[in-house]
Amino acid sequence: MEGKVFQNLNVVQSCYLQNKQFKTRYQREPEPYMSALFPCRRGKLTLNLNSSMRAHSLSKYQTVLSKQRTFYCNAASSSVTVPSLDKTDFLKLQNGSDIRGVAVPGVEGEPVSLPEPVTEAIAAAFGQWLLHKKKAESRRLRVSVGHDSRISAQTLLEAVSRGLGVSGLDVVQFGLASTPAMFNSTLTDDESFLCPADGAIMITASHLPYNRNGFKFFTSDGGLGKVDIKNILERAADIYKNLSDENLRKSQRESSSITKVDYMSVYTSGLVKAVRRAAGDLEKPLEGFHIVVDAGNGAGGFFAAKVLEPLGAITSGSQFLEPDGMFPNHIPNPEDKSAMEAITKAVLDNKADLGIIFDTDVDRSAAVDSSGREFNRNRLIALLSAIVLEEHPGTTIVTDSVTSDGLTSFIEKKLGGKHHRFKRGYKNVIDEAIRLNSVGEESHLAIETSGHGALKENHWLDDGAYLMVKILNKLAAARAAGQGSGSKVLTDLVEGLEEPKVALELRLKIDKNHSDLEGSDFREYGEKVLQHVSNSIETNANLKRAPVNYEGIRVSGFGGWFLLRLSLHDPVLPLNIEAQSEDDAVKLGLVVATAVKEFIALDTSALSNLTHSS
Repeated sequence: MEGKVFQNLNVVQSCYLQNKQFKTRYQREPEPYMSALFPCRRGKLTLNLNSSMRAHSLSKYQTVLSKQRTFYCNAASSSVTVPSLDKTDFLKLQNGSDIRGVAVPGVEGEPVSLPEPVTEAIAAAFGQWLLHKKKAESRRLRVSVGHDSRISAQTLLEAVSRGLGVSGLDVVQFGLASTPAMFNSTLTDDESFLCPADGAIMITASHLPYNRNGFKFFTSDGGLGKVDIKNILERAADIYKNLSDENLRKSQRESSSITKVDYMSVYTSGLVKAVRRAAGDLEKPLEGFHIVVDAGNGAGGFFAAKVLEPLGAITSGSQFLEPDGMFPNHIPNPEDKSAMEAITKAVLDNKADLGIIFDTDVDRSAAVDSSGREFNRNRLIALLSAIVLEEHPGTTIVTDSVTSDGLTSFIEKKLGGKHHRFKRGYKNVIDEAIRLNSVGEESHLAIETSGHGALKENHWLDDGAYLMVKILNKLAAARAAGQGSGSKVLTDLVEGLEEPKVALELRLKIDKNHSDLEGSDFREYGEKVLQHVSNSIETNANLKRAPVNYEGIRVSGFGGWFLLRLSLHDPVLPLNIEAQSEDDAVKLGLVVATAVKEFIALDTSALSNLTHSS
């Protein structure tokens, strides 16, 4: 089947071109995710409607359905002029296990790198990859597609649908959705919602600015890894190169479908059921709790009306629930200071019991208790660790590399668990937890300081909403057992967590064009820096290297620690420092500054600002 892709170029879903009067929007009425479609701008693979499709009236699109609607298209080809791109241009779009690029023009110095023709080729390549993986001969495969609130979402949704059609796959459109819901659609067994999907695509660029967008890909095995993403981009470059006008004219006519499904109702129903189970099947276990939600104008606005309110919670004071891809209020990022200040203010102003905040596509989250205390970064990991270790005593908690020494002490000495500090990157952390289980070391939680977190009980699904459900489960269960109510239950769980007085992250950029690189790439240069710092530590009696470390160099000393590592994607050496005083932080900074001073392609201005501040 894979080899037939170029013969099926006319299998493109352009039957929605006439529907020009609607837009995707969040609303608190039923079926908010039944989005209508914008007219598409023709890309390289785009084909015209034939007369049979033009016969569909607009009224057919105006009916909101609770489950699904299917459209079938036969299409004839058309041609457009597109820029010439090679494999290198496509590979530049890889961002670890995601694809990201610039989708909207207008920002100086950021040319569009993810136009519709490129998007179509990437979707067709994923279709190729999926056909090869599934080896499906007897049935058509189907792929679910969703998007967050970005202003380019609708255009890219159409382009993705066309590209999947080129590969002969059926498309199931979810409209406004969350990244976890897309993965979940490959696991749900409900044919009335066309589940399970054979594969899923989420159109998102997480918390990045409005002009960016990208893709995350899933099968029932989880999110695709770096190797798979590279494979897809290489395929996409070949597809893009070979899709000439002649190819289009030679393509054979075939029929394929787009189906629109309200899958978010399935996903949110599962979250509600999880909380009810934890509270002994009470219908409204959160009745009387006042919980405010901040969705940052991303895709998480559903959580207030579709999860909390059915459980009995009061959600007045919730903010920025409406999707707005310009993100006018704050960056939808639980690590961002202004975002956390916004949810904290909402909690205090409304005298709420709890605040919940999501990133754009809802795979990350954080919380705030009634006193305004934030549960993010190390504190969120400590809270989830306490909950999980109550359920699974002694289990291993897998985290990323920048977690604090205080967190290790809390998990191992206070909670009786094991802390396995691994690498940055949510996929790295999740895959490591899965690996540990495969070799006999029990792990039930994989979580990053960024707010990415996955649980074994939830299929290792990276789900910010489910993390909050675990917290809600604790609140509901504590009340049902007469153990207290309100967020003090949560605050008490992290009592004893040692936290640093100073926590910094400095970014030491590598000038890729500097002569000091001597023709090497920035990764080789960065590795030389790390090795030199490592060697310098050996002669300093005040410092001690971490005995087990999987990323960069981690060193303890002066009552704190630092971690210097090479960025996963960029020519940058991030330096994390934690200490109990500013003076101690400066001492650690001076250790690094002294060690790297001969590397003149390294921008150490941020480090200089620190060491000269005392």
